[in-house]
Amino acid sequence: MSEKIDLSKFEKKMIIRNIEHRDIDEIINLQENCFKGMEPWKKEQLVSHLDHFPDGQICAEFDGEIIGSCSSLIVNFDEYDDKHTWDDITDEGYITNHNPDGYNLYGIEVMVHPEYRGMKIGNRLYEARKDLARRYNLKSIIIGGRIPNFHKHSEELSPREYVQQVMLHKIYDPVLSFQLMNGFTLMRINPNYLPDDFQSNQYATLMEWNNIDYIGKTKQQYKTAFPVRICVVQYEMRKIDSFEEFAKQVEYYTDVASDAGSDFAVFPEIFTTQLMSFLDEKSPSKAIQRVTEFTEDYIQLFTDLAVRYNVNIIGGSHFVEEEDKIYNIAYLFRRDGTIEKQYKLHITPNERKWWGISRGDKVRVFDTDCGRIAIQICYDIEFPELARIASDQGAKIIFTPFCTEDRQGYLRVRYCAQARAVENQIYTVIAGTVGNLPQTENMDIQYAQSAIFAPSDFEFARDGIVGECSPNLEMVVIGDVDLEVLRRQRQSGTVRQLKDRRHDIYKINYKQ
Repeated sequence: MSEKIDLSKFEKKMIIRNIEHRDIDEIINLQENCFKGMEPWKKEQLVSHLDHFPDGQICAEFDGEIIGSCSSLIVNFDEYDDKHTWDDITDEGYITNHNPDGYNLYGIEVMVHPEYRGMKIGNRLYEARKDLARRYNLKSIIIGGRIPNFHKHSEELSPREYVQQVMLHKIYDPVLSFQLMNGFTLMRINPNYLPDDFQSNQYATLMEWNNIDYIGKTKQQYKTAFPVRICVVQYEMRKIDSFEEFAKQVEYYTDVASDAGSDFAVFPEIFTTQLMSFLDEKSPSKAIQRVTEFTEDYIQLFTDLAVRYNVNIIGGSHFVEEEDKIYNIAYLFRRDGTIEKQYKLHITPNERKWWGISRGDKVRVFDTDCGRIAIQICYDIEFPELARIASDQGAKIIFTPFCTEDRQGYLRVRYCAQARAVENQIYTVIAGTVGNLPQTENMDIQYAQSAIFAPSDFEFARDGIVGECSPNLEMVVIGDVDLEVLRRQRQSGTVRQLKDRRHDIYKINYKQ
């Protein structure tokens, strides 16, 4: 009697799944095989796709090999010129213009390995896109499609005549014919769409598939505003006698922020060194060791306040001991009770000399109920690369808790924060300490003028200043920033620093 046939040795699995970081090199190789003579994806572009819209990046895997892929982003298509180019709609391939609140899924590429064409891979990828549009309740899918056989007919036919012949099935075009078969309809023909698409003579067909399951969100298809209220605490360093006294001061300011309906309350850098005023330790390095002993009390205090007062708290920064090293760490205490942290990356000579502070090594961006934010502690805002990295990862607000002892140090923080707001078309917030601790070594004097900054354009606050405190007085400043205005200005402002970057001649190489 013959043995049962082992079916597993005949199986070859076809999987449609989201692209992951481990797939990037394989995706680049796939593109080189699919589009000979055209510039393939850069690794940093594919990383940016996964950072901004991982659900929109899909691949077909057959027997462990990636044989097809497609990339998409969400836009409000009405905001773009009908004659847009591929670079316009993708922010030069980085999709930093992805809009989670948009109405249209825009497909920027589909590719299938030449050896596997005829296996309905393209159909499967298109169906995955349609499922994505339904899942996100998007109005339509729009694509700028190549017409790769046009160069064979361009001497006798205009682009429009060629497209009409394909639609009448008198000419076969591998891309346009496929899109028509998949339910897409022609909107228009765009010239100069892809500069290196010589087969299409740089023309593209703008095609649309309408989602019949779409449920309209509102009659008005645009948000008029997305206000975020920020309360910045300019905190006075004065002598206290216990952690409980510190907690009372912090709770008072959290209550002020909450009463004003703030989304964020922002405290200054290392303001917990106020605890040294009752520790009676003369050596700065030993005093910092003593401050680290309050880490759990500090975290518990701010977690409780964020939830109880329903406000996200940037808890200034605090010295924390981890694995025999001391770090300067800024915590985000979300109002839902979750916690994140950002290590200070650049340590000042003063911090090294007096306290032996160690450096962090990662730029982080955090999701909140008011969009994505970053925290860059004091000295870190003076390094423009960090803000650009955070902005590319989707941050719309950068919070900078700081602590400076003189006007010169303060102005370095202020001028750099304002520059970062302009360069990256984001909001920046600085929160500093004032007052003095006469008996505390290396924390005896403070200088600050805390503020909220915007980009410099007509739609934003005059002089790019949303609000600012009076210098060297204990107080708060409360201001509203509008993320919807920010998003629109990135697309159509007087200047567009993000869109107009020259990725062809320079880039930031972030070593994650």
